[in-house]
This record gives sequence, C-alpha cells and structure tokens, in this order.
Amino acid sequence: MNHNTPLSSRPLSRLANVHRRVLTAAQLRAQGVTPAETNEQCRQGGPWQQLLPGVYLLHPGPPTSEERLHAVLSYAARTPFREPAAGVPAQPNADEPRVTPHCTDAVITGLAALTLHGFSSAPPLLSLDTIDVLVPRLRRLRTVGCARVIRTASLPTPSYVTGLPVAPVPRALADAVAELVDVDSVRRLLTEAVRGGHTEPTAVVRELTQARLLNRPHVADAVDSLLAEGRAIAEDQLYRMVREFALPDPVWNVDLRLPGGPHLGGLDAYWPEQAVAVELDTRAPGQENDALWSEYARKRETLERLGITVVHLTPRKLRESLEQQAAVVRTALMASSDRDPAAYVVVLPR
Repeated sequence: MNHNTPLSSRPLSRLANVHRRVLTAAQLRAQGVTPAETNEQCRQGGPWQQLLPGVYLLHPGPPTSEERLHAVLSYAARTPFREPAAGVPAQPNADEPRVTPHCTDAVITGLAALTLHGFSSAPPLLSLDTIDVLVPRLRRLRTVGCARVIRTASLPTPSYVTGLPVAPVPRALADAVAELVDVDSVRRLLTEAVRGGHTEPTAVVRELTQARLLNRPHVADAVDSLLAEGRAIAEDQLYRMVREFALPDPVWNVDLRLPGGPHLGGLDAYWPEQAVAVELDTRAPGQENDALWSEYARKRETLERLGITVVHLTPRKLRESLEQQAAVVRTALMASSDRDPAAYVVVLPR
C-alpha cells in the first residue's frame, strides 16, 4: 500500500483501538493513513479531531489530561513521543538500568509538571488552559492551543513520572512562578516544595536567580519565607539527630563571647565540655563568595584558633544521611579528650 491507495475501514478501526489515541501526522502516514483520509476523519462531527498542528486525537470527545500531555509532547518533540515498552517501569530502581522514552528534546514543566510531581497546591491538569513544555532555544516552534512553548539554552535532565519526561522540581517551580502574580500562590508552591521534601531551598533559589525572578517583590517575599521554612526544617532535623542517636544534649541556639571581649558568633548547637559546635549552613546559592561566606569562614577560623571544633551541616545532609551526620558529630565529641583544652568562652542565649 502506498500513500495514494484508498483505505478501507479496517486500519482506521485498528488505530481507534490503540491504548494511546494521540498520533502525529507522521505516525498516521506510517500506518498508511493519507493526509486526505486524516482530513476526512477530522471533519465537523467526524470521529477524530486535531488537537495541535500535526497532532490528532482519535476520538471525538474532550481529551483526557493524559491525552493533552501526550499531545503537547508529540507537538514539541522532534521525534514522536512514545512511552517505555509494556512492563518496563517508568521509574526504575536505582540498581536497574533506566529506559528512557523517545522524547529527549521536549520536557513538561511549570504547573503541569508540579501536578505530576504530586504537589497538592498545584491545580488539576484538566483545569490548566495551557501545558508548559521546554524545548531547545533554536527550535522553530510556536505556542499554540494548549501547548505553551518555553525555550531554554539547556534542557534539564528530566524525571520520568508515569512515563512522561518532566522537569525537576526546582526548574518546574521557576517556570511556574514566572507566570504567577499572586504572592500567596507563589508562597504555597515554594513552601510545599520544601515542606513536602521535594527539593532543597537552595536549589529553588538557584533556579529563581537564573530565571531573574528575584527582582519581583512578590517572589522575593515568598523566597524569604522559603528560606525561613528551610532553616526551621533543618533545625528540627538537628534536634531529631541528637535525640534519635543518643548524642549528649547540647545547649541550643547560643552566642559565644570572650570574657569581656568581642562577640564570636552564633551557633545552632554547642557542647561546652567538649568545645564542639554545630552550625547549619543554609546559605543560598551564589553566596559562596560574598560577605556572608566571609563571615562564616572568619567565625570558623576564630573559633578553631580558640580550640573549638566547628561542624558544618547542610539541610540536605541532615535530610539524606542523618545517621552519618550523627556519626560525624559523635566523632568530634569523642576526639575532644585528645585535644588541648579550649579557651574559656561565655555562652549566651541567642
């Protein structure tokens, strides 16, 4: 059969019964369906419909949210999107090789991606007028219908949610926030990202910075709340670490001073008898070389010169390897007996 051969009803019936009823014009041609036949099927009141340029839905009713996602990916990708083979998990275990669907040049992002990641504060997929999709910057592709095209210099490595390529949470958040003007909506999304364990505050701030969104007052306000939320969660993890791994009780949230001398700095936890301190490193990205980093380094150098061991812990380390961080602190406490006595310092509540 060639493309000029009239079709019987058999192949069209077979196409209508496939599990995925979203196909591109190229896929239809590969199945022997001519452009004329496609147009006939998509006539007013016909059994098919055109969802996006070159993308067809092989039934007349409203598309499901899944069909809209497939249509957007099929429209945006250079190669037709298809899911992994039957029986292949969309998110394999770490010990298993990953099977990547054939859609490496288009990635769902924005609110649709957050909904797929399980955000309760993101709207249902069917309520979204458009679905954001990331494509390489040089692609000649326009926003149309339910597909909103976002060009990027570098596509992020996608996660695969129900077999669909989805932008990582920090990038999806940045693309969603770029379109939101309501501070409450922005704050809810950012708070859920951290409180729900989807990502770290620093990763979110990094993406927002790269997207040049921090100059928007409502975004800056939400980020302040986000960083405070991240620190509160990290402090809770630090309390949990001490309790669950039976570390000696420290004094919490203190300032150190030399007797009659200068202020030495604040600490999140301090063991006076062992002269061991813990400080949570909750700096936002980009602060490695600024005044805050200089303050961190200067304080640590001063304290260690006085014989005080400073252990820096990050929120990510506490979240991902709590037992290992407890071992680091325990080792520092045990090693105190082998060190020279530390200088006497005054411990004040912070």
